[in-house]
Amino acid sequence: MATCLRTDLFAQLPGLYLCAQLDPIDILGEALPFALPLSFWQRELAPHGTSPGALMGKKKFHKSQHWGFCNNVRMLVSEDKPGIGGKLLLGQNTKPKYSVFPKGMGIESPSWVAFDKQVLSFDAYVEDEVPDKSQENYRIRCHKIYFYLEDDTVEVNEPVLKNSGLPQGIFIRRHRISLPPPNEDQFYTVHHFNVNTDIVFYGRTFKIYDCDTFTKNFLTKIGIKLNPPGQCPEDPYMKTRREKLDCMKPLRPYEPFDTLKQFREYDKKVLRFFCVWDDSGSVFGDRRELILHYFLSDDTIEIKEVLPRNSGRDFKSLFLQRRKLPKYGPPGVYQPGQLTDRTVLNVYGGCSETRTYGYLLDKYNLGKLDQEFYKDTDLSIGTTINVWGRKVLLCDCDDFTKTYYRTKYGIENFTSIPCKAPPPPKIERKFPPYTGFSSEEDSFRSCRGIMPTPHQRNFKKFMEFDSYGNMSNILRFFAKLITHKCADMERMFVISYFLHDDTISVFEPVERNSGYTGGMFLKRVRVKKPGHEVFKSEFSEYIKAEELYVGAKVDVNGYLFLLVNADEYTLNYMERHSDKFPLSNIELIIQKLKEECKSRELKQMFTTADCMHTKMVDFNTFREIMMTLPVGKLTDQEVITIARRYRVPEDLCPHRNVLVAQAHEQLKKNGFENFERLVAMCVYQDREKKKVLPSKDIKRLCKSSRLPLNADLLESLLSRFEDSEKQINYKSFFCALNWRVNPVPELEVVSYIKERSEDEWLGMPSPIPVKRIYYLNLLKDVFGLEE
Repeated sequence: MATCLRTDLFAQLPGLYLCAQLDPIDILGEALPFALPLSFWQRELAPHGTSPGALMGKKKFHKSQHWGFCNNVRMLVSEDKPGIGGKLLLGQNTKPKYSVFPKGMGIESPSWVAFDKQVLSFDAYVEDEVPDKSQENYRIRCHKIYFYLEDDTVEVNEPVLKNSGLPQGIFIRRHRISLPPPNEDQFYTVHHFNVNTDIVFYGRTFKIYDCDTFTKNFLTKIGIKLNPPGQCPEDPYMKTRREKLDCMKPLRPYEPFDTLKQFREYDKKVLRFFCVWDDSGSVFGDRRELILHYFLSDDTIEIKEVLPRNSGRDFKSLFLQRRKLPKYGPPGVYQPGQLTDRTVLNVYGGCSETRTYGYLLDKYNLGKLDQEFYKDTDLSIGTTINVWGRKVLLCDCDDFTKTYYRTKYGIENFTSIPCKAPPPPKIERKFPPYTGFSSEEDSFRSCRGIMPTPHQRNFKKFMEFDSYGNMSNILRFFAKLITHKCADMERMFVISYFLHDDTISVFEPVERNSGYTGGMFLKRVRVKKPGHEVFKSEFSEYIKAEELYVGAKVDVNGYLFLLVNADEYTLNYMERHSDKFPLSNIELIIQKLKEECKSRELKQMFTTADCMHTKMVDFNTFREIMMTLPVGKLTDQEVITIARRYRVPEDLCPHRNVLVAQAHEQLKKNGFENFERLVAMCVYQDREKKKVLPSKDIKRLCKSSRLPLNADLLESLLSRFEDSEKQINYKSFFCALNWRVNPVPELEVVSYIKERSEDEWLGMPSPIPVKRIYYLNLLKDVFGLEE
């Protein structure tokens, strides 16, 4: 019998440590009176996970406490405890400690991360019995139950009710609440909550009748079917108390004057209207532009005046200080105490040592003066308001004001009214005529104000057209004097026009045996157009650059000049700015020839003049042909523009002999003859004895020896003597420069080609614009003729 008992005991008590060589030890600490075979231990303890195979790699072998005390009685309390190492026994299931949610798609994360700041809110109430009062038998107390999903904690809060006399607020602080007996070892989870159910917290039954929208959606998603919501019953005592309060009126009525709500809502929000006060009906009155500010925080109005420049009025910060504006002002003068918020009937005080002072108010407000002030509803565009007897018209408002009225009152029509008065007739200011001293501008500035100021010239034009570098910004023309005096007909002049200040100077070149001294004919000054009075109030018109071109007649202070030619810079400038100088616009000239000239006549003229069929003619012949066209006569400026466009390019590079002659002339003037030393230095530099050196080495050698030749001439000479590899035979180069050994004939002065009609140039040699013109290209551009 003892053996069976011990065997059953070992079968029921798992967690024994096995050892094949030692006898087992009884759980009660007693040695067994018998030895069991190893097969018995393997067969009996294998289901409990204690077989030798199951112990492989296991590190935890602690046993649960199976014995305990209950009501001071030793008992076995091992029904729900696990086996050795915390492993569950056969048929044993653990109860979840926290809420178990259905798994979904996505990344798994802990509950305190997934459900952070997510709370379920339930509306519940509790019926409390009131046995000691006759006014009520029970009391309804409303609560808010918050269930925190991150850690299954519960918090119960009772909303504060005014004058309830009960401690309210947090009813149960946030923590995990256990289930009622007999399941007090478990805690509330999300599955225990639903609508229209009762829930017990520490013996108090809370009836849940509704929940918020988030709670409904969450419970539906995790698979909980929600019950239909209910209603919270009304507390009978609070209902009776509210009915009594509604019927009662206080003996001393409380009159609140609370403007904080309006201040908090509309602080720093101001309506702005643009208005006008028309005071033109009074003596010396006019229209006054005003800006009205309406402060929404306290319904006050402030008005500022907009003073235009030079209005003659003293500047004032405000036209109306910030205050409430009465509609029917000025109302008159009131006695002290008439305008009050409260009417005091009597003042009383006690007779004791600690007197208590008080006063009685008139709750009917008899004799109170009512004043109507302007509100935001009274202000709109087109409305005339009374500002202490002044009629002010609201003409326009800003965007914030429009948005405010559109949002609050639904107004959409904000058509503005022109508030500015029509400009007064402009009085033409008359100035005295020119005095004759200094310039017209200086005379005019002396009449502009009390303190005369100098005339300010156009500084931008001065900086743009002032001479710098190779840009002179001066237009030079050759001119002759148109006169009946035979002695003056042969005189030649140079007229210079300065672009930065529109001044003109006339210079006469000195010519020997002419009978005239020459020199400055007219110093630099602005030249008026003919026909202007001297003493007048208006400014005179002066000659402009657009009026100057070859072939034009210019009146300079009574002398009539004919412009016969211009220098290269002037012609280039006029062609670059053809929008200002239309006679230098080649496109307009070609269009003029297309419209008025016949191709057969023009082609026949050029064919007759070109006897050698070179398709080129000289400038004199070209000018005669263009001047004899049977169409509108072309000016000399247009003929020069065409000739410059279709000219035959010339070889600008001088010949080698010419350069050598120029070098000889400079070397003779400076007496330089040390050529043998230069050759010896080149032989020393020529290590390979090739008798050639690079051009840059010879240039460096010439500069180090201070060869008296300018840089441009030296560059041209080196370029003429170097080969394809930029090597120079230094012996031949310096032999050519040796003016003693190899002299060359002196240069002859190149005579310019004279025009056929020398009387127009007064016998003076004048360079022509071009030498030869390729007329075939002109015919192709004008008429499109094939060759």
